[in-house]
Parts: sequence; C-alpha cells; structure tokens
Amino acid sequence: MIDVLVVDDDFMVASVHRAFVDRVAPFRVVGTASSGEQAIAAVGELRPDLVLLDLYLPDMFGLDVIPRLRAAGHDCDIMVISASREADAVRRSVRQGVVDYLLKPFDFDDLRPRLERYAAQRTSLLTTVVRGQADVDRVLTGAGLPTSSTALPKGMSVETAGLIERTLRGTDGTLSAAECAARTGISRVSARRYLEHFHDTGRAEVSLRYGAAGRPERRYGWRV
Repeated sequence: MIDVLVVDDDFMVASVHRAFVDRVAPFRVVGTASSGEQAIAAVGELRPDLVLLDLYLPDMFGLDVIPRLRAAGHDCDIMVISASREADAVRRSVRQGVVDYLLKPFDFDDLRPRLERYAAQRTSLLTTVVRGQADVDRVLTGAGLPTSSTALPKGMSVETAGLIERTLRGTDGTLSAAECAARTGISRVSARRYLEHFHDTGRAEVSLRYGAAGRPERRYGWRV
C-alpha cells in the first residue's frame, strides 16, 4: 500500500480528494490536515509515503511546509494540489522536488493517471538495479515506464505492465512466465500475456530452453 495524507483547508474539498485517492489501488488515505502545522504533525504521526499538499493554507504557504518536513527528517513525497497558477509557485515547487503539480479544480480522471505514474516511478526507484550509466539515466528521467494505458492492448493495465517490466529489468538472465508470475504475484497466464506483449513490441527478447521431453520453455529477457 501507498499511504497518503491529504492537506486542504476546505473540509469538503479534502473529502472529495480523499474519495478520489481511495479509488486508486494501491493508494489509501491515512489522514487529512487543514493547516500547515497540522500537516507537519500528521506526517510525524502517520508517516505517509505521499502528501497531497494544498498551497493556500490558513497559517502558512504550503511550500513552506516542505523544508519543515525535511528538517524533521521526513522523506515523504509531495504532490501539490492547488489553484495557484503563479509561475513562481510552480518554479518553487520544482526546486523543492515535488513529484507533480495538479491545478484545481480537477476530477478523478485528472488525478488517477498522476497517481498511477507516481506509483510506477516509486516502485521503479525501490527496485532498480544500477549496472551502469543507462540505469542511472533511466531512474532520473523515468524512461521506460508506461505513461498511458492507451499504449497497451485492451485489458492490460499500466500498473501490471510496469511491474512486469521492472521484474525483467531487475533480473540477471531470463525468466519463464511461471517464474515471472511467482515473483510478481500474478497468474501465469497474465504474466505470459504481458511478456508476449513486450516481445511483440521489441522490448523483450525470447529464448528457448529445451528439456528432456515436451515443448521447449520460452524464457524472456529485457532488451538493454
């Protein structure tokens, strides 16, 4: 699960945002805060992975919360949720390392792909294996992560495609569909479908392993 703290001074808006987040797996809202001081205290108590941070808070500007969190040793990620269209606010947000900046008002379909992209990038950072400069560049730019479900065949999800891709990237050698399924927790049939998709699109290569009897085993490796 990815734990989220929603920070907004409007109770009704916070409730709507909370409902949006709870509809996207694997996210769950663990708390809300209506001021900067409440947000700082809540992060210390709840230890969320991600904070949805409004900028117009009653006691301080939202971006001023971030250095307070860092000084206290909290490394949670920040996604700005604000009506502020000021270029300086956007620049300050980027300088302070926010993972995204979403303008109010928005609906569920605006927030969902940003959360999905964040989840994929977060998992990539946690599971990446650095063998050379190309891997470092991939982490810094987010290259190779699925960005839209429209790039996948019908019935495939961005999250599962990202999971399969990261599993292949982090493997020395090759994986069979059964091995990939065991590592990712999905069914063998689903793993095989995603692996074949990556092969069909040229991102994975297939080799055959011949046993004593029966059909040869198809094994998949990510193209470097």
